[in-house]
Amino acid sequence: MARRATLWIAAVLLAGCASAPANPSNPSNPSNLSNDLKWTRDSAEYHALVLQAYRDALEHVERASAGRARGTWAVSLDADETIISNLRYQIERGSQGMGFTTDSWNAWVKRREATPLPGAAAFLTRVRDLGGRIAIVTNRLGSECADTEAVFQTHALVYDVMLCRPDGTPSDKNPRFASIASGQAFGGRAPNTPVEPVEVVAFVGDNILDFPHLSQASRAQGDAAFADFGVRFFIVPNPMYGSWQ
Repeated sequence: MARRATLWIAAVLLAGCASAPANPSNPSNPSNLSNDLKWTRDSAEYHALVLQAYRDALEHVERASAGRARGTWAVSLDADETIISNLRYQIERGSQGMGFTTDSWNAWVKRREATPLPGAAAFLTRVRDLGGRIAIVTNRLGSECADTEAVFQTHALVYDVMLCRPDGTPSDKNPRFASIASGQAFGGRAPNTPVEPVEVVAFVGDNILDFPHLSQASRAQGDAAFADFGVRFFIVPNPMYGSWQ
């Protein structure tokens, strides 16, 4: 009897082990993710590259701004995956085997749960201290701008103007880049003063389209097309999505 009881208990235990998952899923830290999401979430390399981009950008800005009057120069930055991270949205969708949808994205934006990337807040604050103007050029729609501004405010991410994409217009950022350089994006430096051009000394983004007059087609144009990268163009890694898809 004792032997039969022992065998029965062992069988029950084995059955229980077989039916339970070997690695229980943690909803807040899912393991069934694609490598692009795992790398962005977990790797030291991603963290290091983001910090490196911002440190290189700041080093350039400090040199380029030397001797310039306050308010006469600016930097242009993208928002998503450049200043703020939507990794949580990507993980929520990816862990369920689902991709981007307009409805799910709109719901995410309204939640206002995006978080700052490493080094972003310090970079923005330093640019402001140096006397630069900060333009956020994002392809979030105009209808999403208020929620985006709220995220920036929550995390003390300073800026002067946020140029969202007007609903129903193309995603091309070049007209908005031009409005920064002309000064139209900022208006006069004081009430009732004329608009004056500003020098855009740096661009920061995660997509080739975050930089003036560049596109995925630039790759076929050789290294010369990328001469400004590391000089006044600074790119933040984003393996999750982009115009390369």
